[in-house]
This record gives sequence, C-alpha cells and structure tokens, in this order.
Amino acid sequence: MKKLFCLLVILITTQSFFAQLEKKPQKITQKGFAKVDFLSINMPETGIMNEPNMGFTGIHYNLLLNNFYTGLGIYGAVSGARGGFFTLGVNAGYKKFLSKKLFLDSGFHFGGGGGANAPDGGGAFILPHFNIGYEFRDFSLNAGWSYVNFFDNGLIKNHQLNFAVEIPLDYDYANYNNREKMYNIQHLKNSEWDTKAGKFSVMMHLNNLVTKGRSRNTLDPKYNLATIRLAGFEIASYFYKNWFAFIKVDGAFSGIPGGYMDVFFGSGYLLSFNRNRTNLLAKFGVGAGGGGGVDTKGGFLIYPDISIEQQIFKDAFISLNKGFVMSPNSDFYSESYGVGLKYYLEKDGIQSTKSNRESAKLKGLNIIVKQDLYFNAKRKENPTEDMHQISLQVNFDLTKNLYVAGQTSFANFGNAGAYAEGIVGFGLKSNLLLNNSTSFFVQTLAGAAGGGNISTGQGLIIKPSAGLDYTLSNTLKLRFSGGYVKARAGELSSPFINLGINYTISFLKLK
Repeated sequence: MKKLFCLLVILITTQSFFAQLEKKPQKITQKGFAKVDFLSINMPETGIMNEPNMGFTGIHYNLLLNNFYTGLGIYGAVSGARGGFFTLGVNAGYKKFLSKKLFLDSGFHFGGGGGANAPDGGGAFILPHFNIGYEFRDFSLNAGWSYVNFFDNGLIKNHQLNFAVEIPLDYDYANYNNREKMYNIQHLKNSEWDTKAGKFSVMMHLNNLVTKGRSRNTLDPKYNLATIRLAGFEIASYFYKNWFAFIKVDGAFSGIPGGYMDVFFGSGYLLSFNRNRTNLLAKFGVGAGGGGGVDTKGGFLIYPDISIEQQIFKDAFISLNKGFVMSPNSDFYSESYGVGLKYYLEKDGIQSTKSNRESAKLKGLNIIVKQDLYFNAKRKENPTEDMHQISLQVNFDLTKNLYVAGQTSFANFGNAGAYAEGIVGFGLKSNLLLNNSTSFFVQTLAGAAGGGNISTGQGLIIKPSAGLDYTLSNTLKLRFSGGYVKARAGELSSPFINLGINYTISFLKLK
C-alpha cells in the first residue's frame, strides 16, 4: 500500500510538472528595422513665387520576411514653405545582397495626406524607390532614385534622390490567444523568457501651445498670443539605464481652426527620487509641425521640455510638463505646458531592476491598418462629397474584452488631402464565436481632426463604431466596421464604413 501511494504521488507530481512546462508561452522573435529617409521635392508653380523645394522626411518601421519587407511610415515637411504637410502610408519592398555588406533595395510606399495649402488633390500618393546601400555593424545607409506622385488630382509629381538610414529593431511576442494568462516568475526561470526585460512608457496627454510674437514671427496676427489646445500621446523606450528615446504626436482640438499637428522624436533622461515615486525628466526632440493657419515656415521644429511625474498607483503616474515648441531661428515660437497620464511597463523578459516582481501576464496588442469611407463629408466651402482616408489604429487590451485605442488617419481620396485625425478612446470586444473564427466589437473614439476644407470647427470630433474581426491566421485578422463621425463645433456629420487588416500579438508584461 505504501509503495502504491508513493507511485501515485510520483505520477501526479510528474504529470503536474510536464503540464506546467506545456503552459509556458512560446517566445517568437520578429525581425524588423526602423528607417529614417529624406527627399527634396521640387514643388509645382502654384500660389508661391519661386517656391523652394519641400524637404520631406519619413519615419518607418518594417517587418523583415526573408528578403521581403513590409510596414508603415509617416512623412512630414521639414523645409521649404509647407510646414504642416503630413502623410501616412504602407511600405513594401525587397532587399537583394550583392555581397556580405552591399545590397540593392527596391521599395514602394502608398499613402495619403497633405496640408499647408499644397496642391495635394485628394491626398493619395505613391513613392517608389530604387536604392543601393551598405550595411555597417549597427546600422545601414542607402540612397538612390525615388519618384513621388500625388495622383488623385494633385500637382506634386517629381523625380528626386532619396537618402536613408536604417537600424535593426527586432521584437519578441507570443500568440495572441494566450493574452491575459498569468505566469509565476519562478516558473519562467531558465526558459527563453529568462532575459532582461525592456522598459517602456506610454502616455496620453493634453498640451497647450501659447504662441509668442517675435520681430521675425510670421504668424497670422490673430494667432499671436493664442492658446492652441492639443491632445496626443507619447511612447518612450529606455535603452541605457535612465536614458530613453521617445516619439510624440499631437493634434489641435481647440483654440484655432482644426488642422494643426506636430510629430517629434528625440531622447531624454529620467531622474528618480522619493523611493522611485517621483520622477524628473529632461527631453529634447526634433520634428515637424504646422497646419490650422499656423505658419511654421518649412515645418522643422525643436522641442525642449522638462517634466515632473508623481506615482498615483503602482506603474501609473500623473505628469506635468513645461517646455517650448519652436523653429530653430524662432520664426515660430511657443511655450508648451500640459498634463498627462503615463503608464510604465517592463516587457518580454523576467529579469527586472525591481525586486518585487513576482509574476508576469501576457497582454494583447492589435495594430490595425484600414481604409475608411466617409459618406457626404461636409465641407466648409466646396460641394459635399464622399471622402476616403487611410487609417492606423493601435489597441492595447486592458482585459480580455476591454481595450484602450489610439488612431491616426489621413485623407487619400475625395478632394480633402490635408484632412487628418488623431483620436483615442475605449472599446469592448467579444470572445471568438462562429467556430472560433469571428469576434465582434464596439468602440467610441474622440479627439482632434481638421484640414482639407472639412467642416470640423476647432477640431474636436467623436467617432463611435461597431464591427467584426475574422481570423485569417495566428497573427492576422480581416476587419470590417461601420459607424458615425460627428464634429462638435462643425458640420461634419457622416456615416462611415471601413475595411482593413488587424495584426494581433501579445507581449509578456511583468507585474
């Protein structure tokens, strides 16, 4: 009897041990790279005499699929006379190595956008390129021919050289179906997750720009000393101790006609005290901005800033900031101040700088690229007509069925090339239904929008919708939805539909 009891204990223990091993999530590494490129576009003769070339710079992220790649990119004007000209688009390309270091790169970008009273038509454009490059140890350089064409009744068409720098940037993920599963840190010891966790932060914020008059200031006098109210987000990645890199995006929703937008990327340093419950941050960024009647000349802006943060619970902090948004020669100059809600996370590894981490959870992330159709989008002056836009939405799952979302969109057909949106909100989604193939969702987003002669008043819109995701693979879903968009102080009030692709993954977050 005693031997039988011991045998049962061994069998149960062994079964439990192997069951726990099976529960460990598989860690998958996706190869990718970040890219910054620049081209100088010869502008057509329109309303500006002897208009200088528009310096056009882009920030991209691409997934590597053997020698092929695909991803997303956003462009903005940084020199010339079209500050506030922005676009969003998708990339596809192929790299062929001629030797261990030398390669050819042929690629294609399709997107939408415009602004700054440029002859962008509906906003749709193509940007193919053919480059030759060289791969160094930690980065690569390439340059070559490119062609830009705003083909939907736009006048911007030009061949030009382009220059680019690329940095390898891989990431780890797990199957999306494992989201919200909890794991003990000890259980993940000596597994592929037993590596140093990466530190990140995500912040939603409200900012204010107070424009200042200067002797060289070319702002419209009615915007001198105006307060431009902005809504946006900031994502930061810590790469060495307390040093971090960040990207920040804002759009105006009050204070001026809708349409102002800025995008910055840069670096900063965090000093923590008060038992890590209070942080002081210094940041410096460069980027592009303009629109909404605000003249930023070529669009290139700098952004020095100091912030103080106070912990409100666990990894969440309230942030107050004070800084400046200005062109280097102060043609455009404004003070910046605001408030934000920031969330810190350590991900994709179990080795933490904090000793109190005892468990980890897989959190779901959706990256959605879609094409919207607004029916009868009301204009300020031109006749009402349908408008199309390309849209990027990112969802972060708070629970298995509740998520927070951020979305940016740029018009690409329908004679509204300068129209853009930056909105945030929440959504609810069902579990998988219909033979585990389909989930349904409802969401409400709100934020800043304007430009392109669309009647959005000072820029605040609300956008409820509902739809479904149909599973194509472990990471891809087909998305279809419909809803309604309404401007708070404008005449835009339109039903809309969209169709897109939803890329779904989960990442390991320490708790």
